[in-house]
Amino acid sequence: MPATISRRGLLAASAALPAAAALAPLGARAAGHAAAPQNAIQNTFMLGDLQVSTLLAGSRVVEEPQNIFGMNASAEDFAAASAANFIPADKTRFYFTPTVVQAGDETILFDTGLNAGGTLPALAAAGYAPEDIDVVVITHMHGDHIGGLMNDGAPTYANARYVTGQVEFDAWAARENDNFESNVRPLAEKMEFIGDGGSVASGVTGMAAFGHTPGHMAYMLDSGGAQVLLMADTANHYVWSLAYPDWEVKFDMDKSAAAATRRKVLGMLAADRVPLIGYHMPFPGLGYVDTRGDGFHYVPASYQMSL
Repeated sequence: MPATISRRGLLAASAALPAAAALAPLGARAAGHAAAPQNAIQNTFMLGDLQVSTLLAGSRVVEEPQNIFGMNASAEDFAAASAANFIPADKTRFYFTPTVVQAGDETILFDTGLNAGGTLPALAAAGYAPEDIDVVVITHMHGDHIGGLMNDGAPTYANARYVTGQVEFDAWAARENDNFESNVRPLAEKMEFIGDGGSVASGVTGMAAFGHTPGHMAYMLDSGGAQVLLMADTANHYVWSLAYPDWEVKFDMDKSAAAATRRKVLGMLAADRVPLIGYHMPFPGLGYVDTRGDGFHYVPASYQMSL
C-alpha cells in the first residue's frame, strides 16, 4: 500500500514547517500505538520486508551559509553554484530527519534529533510511541543526533537497546563534551558497539563513513533485493556538499577524510543506483545520486519507492 500525501503536506514539507497533515503510515500497527498529531510530518515506504519512515523532527533557516559550506570555495563560485541550482546563496534551510525502520519484530530508530520534543511528534505520526522503540542507533554524536536520547533527565526510549560505532563512542568519551556527558554517557551500559560491516538486525548493516566525525557510520538497509543507504551526515547539503564533495564543511571534524568519504560513498551509490536517505537532505530526505562533472547530482525521489 503506497504512502499518500496531501497538497497541504507537500507545501509544509517544502517550507519545512511541520504544520500540515502527515503522510499516511503504511501497514497495520498494534493497538495502543500513538495517534498521529496533525502538525507532524513523516514519509513511509516499504523496502522489501522492511517498513521505513523518515521523520521531519525539525528545521531552521540559517543565514550566510558559506560560513558552513564551501569554506574553501570562492564567493563567486559559491554564488554561481547556488544560482545554477535555483537556491539563494545568502541563506539555507537545515532539515533534521531521523529514520525509523520496522524490521520483523524490532522497531529501530536511527538518531534522535535535536531533542525529544521535536522527534516524538513525528514518530507518533508514523504510528509509534517511545516505548515501541526496541533499538536506537546513533550514527554519530553531534548534538542534533543525540539530543533526543534523554527527556527531562530520563531515557526517552526506556525499552530500547542502543547501538553505535565503537570508534565514535571512544572518540567522544575521551573528550569533555556536555552533550555526550548528558545524553550518551548515562546510557553507556546499555550500548552495543559495532564497526564496519557490523549487524544491527537482519538486513541492517553498519558502514564506516569516517571524517564528519571520527567514527561516523552509515547504515545499509537491504531486503527483498532492494537497498537504501542511510548516509546520515556523509553529505549535509544536496548542492554545496553532495554536488561539490571537495568543498569544506564547517562541521566536518576531519575535512580531508570527510571529502574522501563523500567521493567513495556517493560514487558507490551512483554506480550501483542505490537510493539514499540523508539526515539533512530536503525532506523527506530520500533520493538518488548520479555523477555530474567532477561531482555528483542529487535526484529527489518521487513515487519510485511507493510503487
